[in-house]
Amino acid sequence: MHPNRIRRVRRTAAVGLSAAALAAGVTTAAGPAVAQPKRAAAAAADCSAAYRIEQKLSTGTTWRMCWRYDSKAGLVLEHISYQPKGEPAPIKVLSSARLAQIDVPYDDGSVEYDDLTGFGFAQGLVPLASAECPGGTIKTVKVPDAWDPAHPNVNGLCTTTRSRGHAYRMQADTGNKVYQAQGKDLLIYTVNKVGWYEYMTEWRFQDDGTINMNVGATGSLSPSDYDAGDGRGWPIGKGAHAYATSHSHNVFWKLDFDLDGSSRSRVEQYDSKVSAPAHGQEAPSNKTTRTDVTKELAGDAKNMRWWRVVSTAGKNKDGHARSYEIVQGASNKYPGHAFTSHDVYFTQYDKCEQFASNNPGCATGHPKTVDKFVNGQTLTNPVVWVNVGFHHIARDEDQQPMPVHWQGFSIAPRDVTAMNPLTPAALADQNGEPGNGS
Repeated sequence: MHPNRIRRVRRTAAVGLSAAALAAGVTTAAGPAVAQPKRAAAAAADCSAAYRIEQKLSTGTTWRMCWRYDSKAGLVLEHISYQPKGEPAPIKVLSSARLAQIDVPYDDGSVEYDDLTGFGFAQGLVPLASAECPGGTIKTVKVPDAWDPAHPNVNGLCTTTRSRGHAYRMQADTGNKVYQAQGKDLLIYTVNKVGWYEYMTEWRFQDDGTINMNVGATGSLSPSDYDAGDGRGWPIGKGAHAYATSHSHNVFWKLDFDLDGSSRSRVEQYDSKVSAPAHGQEAPSNKTTRTDVTKELAGDAKNMRWWRVVSTAGKNKDGHARSYEIVQGASNKYPGHAFTSHDVYFTQYDKCEQFASNNPGCATGHPKTVDKFVNGQTLTNPVVWVNVGFHHIARDEDQQPMPVHWQGFSIAPRDVTAMNPLTPAALADQNGEPGNGS
């Protein structure tokens, strides 16, 4: 084990793991990760009350889901459904959503860490103070393979609500009427400590059906890394003698869709091409084309490119197939490995494929990285893996403590409801009709 990481992890020992155990490589139990649940549709009510999350937001939308805690992935959310006002029943969205890896290579090439499967991410769950979960509830989590077996229970899961600002605003074309609403979110998060870093894993469920997934890194810079004065670090503190080593955080998420209660979804890719103005036109033209993704794919983000997962089991009140669009956030894609070289992967569901790298699997000879999961299978039960990278070049402001730096993405409803789920009653008749509330 690299000496820098040993020093980083020894700080974590204060929450229960001995340095001797770390030196021996004891972080999680051997063997495969906990298997995913059956893919059949299941309501959140199927889990016991202790593992059920149900929140009706003040704008009328209700989110329902179950949670569990995995010995490597940490928090796993399951059976996620969304019910905006006006919908008679919950709309099923995801059967499972969780982290799939945090890969951390250092710029000097000396070391690389897979924090979920190799460095005890789940065991690093930390207790939260009530002030960290304002207006919410902190749930008790029983940590599998706890570093301190005598104290496996951690008050470490916050569920609360947050305002996010305007959900919409529209000035009527006559009179002084303004239609506006302030959006509300259900926020669920944990904090997991790995060495000097503390990872905040945040899930935000908006009242308009959007789901935001983010990981924020905070805590401390490792003082044992202050020796990268060869262009692979940045000077920290007085003068130019302590150079914090630069490194990457490559975070992967794994989403199993369950749109309208069926895992048999379709995947579509959209690309837009802008052409120069034709004769007589005032502006360039833009044509958008659809490509059906029928085989497993390692996808690369591109300007004016996006993907959506489409339901084969349900439509909205306008007769359009429900879908969720993948909305990618800012990313520094790491080119050092094949598995970090793509932004999104669509693979056929396989219970042995749980993590994007150093995958424990459950079958001899099964691939260990997500890029190898892409092997030409037909997509009938697609799983989505999203990779978002952050290149951390430290700065003076990173000490002390280090401000949170976020990375993540979202999935946005596309034709899940026939209109904006927050549409005010006065505008409910303007579905496919011109007008702006005059």
